[in-house]
Amino acid sequence: MRDFFSLERWLPGLATLLQYQRAWLIPDVRAGLSVAAVALPVAIAYAELAGVGPLVGLYSCILPMLVYALFGTSRQLIVGPDAATCAVIAAVVTPLAAGDATRHWQLVMTMTAMTGLWCLIASRFKLGVLADFLSRPILMGLLNGVAITIIVGQFSKIFGFTFSDRNLIEQIAGGASYITQTHLPTMAMSLTTLLTLLLAKRYKPAWPSSMVAMVVTAALVWGLNLDQFGIATLGAIGSGMPVFQLPDFPPGLMRELVLPALNLAMVSFVSMMLTARSFAAKNGYDIDADKEFRALGLANLAAAASQGFAISGAGSRTAVNDANGGKSQLVSIIAAAAIALVTFYLTAPLQYIPTAALGVVLVMASLSLTDFRGLWALRYSDRAAFWLALISFISVLAMGVIPGITLAVLLGLFQFLRNVMRPTDQLLGMDDKGVVRTLRDNEQVKAIPGILVYRFNSPLTYFNAPYFKRRVLVLLVQDPHNPKCLVVDAVASFTHQDISVMSMIGELHKDLKRRGIKMVMAGRHGQMSQWLKQAGIRVGDEGIILCPDIYQALRMTRCYREPVFKDDAVVESTTDAILSHWPQDDALPDSARLTLPSEQEAGATPA
Repeated sequence: MRDFFSLERWLPGLATLLQYQRAWLIPDVRAGLSVAAVALPVAIAYAELAGVGPLVGLYSCILPMLVYALFGTSRQLIVGPDAATCAVIAAVVTPLAAGDATRHWQLVMTMTAMTGLWCLIASRFKLGVLADFLSRPILMGLLNGVAITIIVGQFSKIFGFTFSDRNLIEQIAGGASYITQTHLPTMAMSLTTLLTLLLAKRYKPAWPSSMVAMVVTAALVWGLNLDQFGIATLGAIGSGMPVFQLPDFPPGLMRELVLPALNLAMVSFVSMMLTARSFAAKNGYDIDADKEFRALGLANLAAAASQGFAISGAGSRTAVNDANGGKSQLVSIIAAAAIALVTFYLTAPLQYIPTAALGVVLVMASLSLTDFRGLWALRYSDRAAFWLALISFISVLAMGVIPGITLAVLLGLFQFLRNVMRPTDQLLGMDDKGVVRTLRDNEQVKAIPGILVYRFNSPLTYFNAPYFKRRVLVLLVQDPHNPKCLVVDAVASFTHQDISVMSMIGELHKDLKRRGIKMVMAGRHGQMSQWLKQAGIRVGDEGIILCPDIYQALRMTRCYREPVFKDDAVVESTTDAILSHWPQDDALPDSARLTLPSEQEAGATPA
């Protein structure tokens, strides 16, 4: 009961802050200001991507960062607007809003709130394991596709034309005609932004290059009055606290947001966990996936309440935090305070920022999502993973962000089911030192004549039990030594009780008994005994033999001696020749010290 009401359970971030060390303060202040400098221009750019005003992007940084600082378990993770998240929001909300800016904003907030609720539901049911559901290859393909979608979409701002097509394929196909509509002053401003970014990264890598580019281009627009040449800018954006508003649109539209919000929660969480885990491992601590799900949900609810849009873990800002030596969640609090200061009192200079500069910043940020070299490398290391990544990538480009994400989630599910339904399996033998190992095409590990030792590399359940039975029978038929004993590694596959599995085991045992083959289960002795008896399957000499582990199974099993032939000559007459290699020294546990069949028959005791 005390653990249930503990601060560590419900407010892990606050629990860490209460143990704050004075030596952390200076690095945290430096990291917090650096994060704010990077987050400000990026938040404005991502607001444009999501189709809402720049002030909404700033709102999406402040309260969510404070909430995560209290509820999150990662000391380095920075939450905030994310390119993939904003691309998903825009893809869902834009067609539903039908050009109504107010409805667009309200739909964005509603979808953000739904995303937070899905995260809280997932946390309540301890679904933090979903962090491992979308495999890295699938997420790689997904993020590459989202990055290309964002980059192509920003070309209209960079070159100063307007896309008449909504779909990516049509936009790329009509690229030649769009380029002819380039607005030269806008393109010149884009080139200036790009040059400023590159120079800042080259000569002042410690400076926030996006902020430098925004300041330089805004100063040029203000000082040279460049808006007279048709260069679009943000314009007046207001300031102050957000004014709470309730959604005012037909309730039927909410149904259109439920599943996209679920997809968004899934992708945001998986992406956030990849970032959080990598920096936690680097800094030597662990994070709790279920608590992270709850923190993400509360942060998104906070974003919706403050009139912002959905947020996720921000990899680039987290990297800035870590590079500047941030030690605790105080970094998020300092960054949120700095952004709040600008949002409430210093928004006037933001009106001069060119939208072309925002487009360039978004393109550069999206490039960090791409990893085509890693995707192509999968072709040589894991072809199945390569095809999964490629299908995810192409689906986002061809069908759009939301259908692509849905397909990626389904691919993750199908990949999991395939691995469980048709897992790998192994035949085990013994090497010269008496260690049980996997049989391979070499002479170091040898099969034990008369014994087939089998391992099924997946938990057995109702939908893979028939496959297990087929594999066992096929391997018994294919074994040239005509085995008289089957030893099954129960530890790897019998993880839970399943009536269908027990029924299959009973059928398999009867089949093996008709063939004169003994069946031995190695491992999970207590559980297997209980499950088999409940299923009405006999255990013992006249039924299935149970042993604590594989070594004990080999030690206790009395298998018929069968000669081993090679080139029509008997090279071994009994299993003793192989089993004699088993080490008999005091370093081995009792269960791993083998008594030869000849010694058992003579009544010898184990060494």
